[in-house]
Amino acid sequence: MPNVTLSIPEALHEKMKKHSEIRWSEVVRKSISEKIDDLEVMDKLTKRSKLTQADVDGIAHKIDRDVFEELNKR
Repeated sequence: MPNVTLSIPEALHEKMKKHSEIRWSEVVRKSISEKIDDLEVMDKLTKRSKLTQADVDGIAHKIDRDVFEELNKR
């Protein structure tokens, strides 16, 4: 199995050491696996899409604006 090295802030490492009962490599492995699963679903959903990147950016901007406006109503 390949090894991956990552860097984390010292403060985070100190917090992790307080929970030595946790298998941190398993936590990271599971997180990466879940992210890959999400990306594969996204790839399947967008495979036949005719939207351009500009279309996607425009839709995302509208969603962000609408969410921002909704949150500011509260």
